[in-house]
Amino acid sequence: MYSFFVGIIILLAVLTIWAFVVVFGRVVSRAGYSRWWLVLMVLPVVNVIMLWVFAFADWPVGKPRGQG
Repeated sequence: MYSFFVGIIILLAVLTIWAFVVVFGRVVSRAGYSRWWLVLMVLPVVNVIMLWVFAFADWPVGKPRGQG
């Protein structure tokens, strides 16, 4: 019985991580950045700094053509 609940918790954790990767991956790619930025999401303090920089940076997709 214990292993059943552990399996359910692991499955829910994997699905939650997958959902975050899909959602943030879409946002990052639509903003014009590489999806490799998502690698920083696993580092505990770096992810907060990354989101802060990402929120206030100039997005490449907003620049006119030929300037970035």
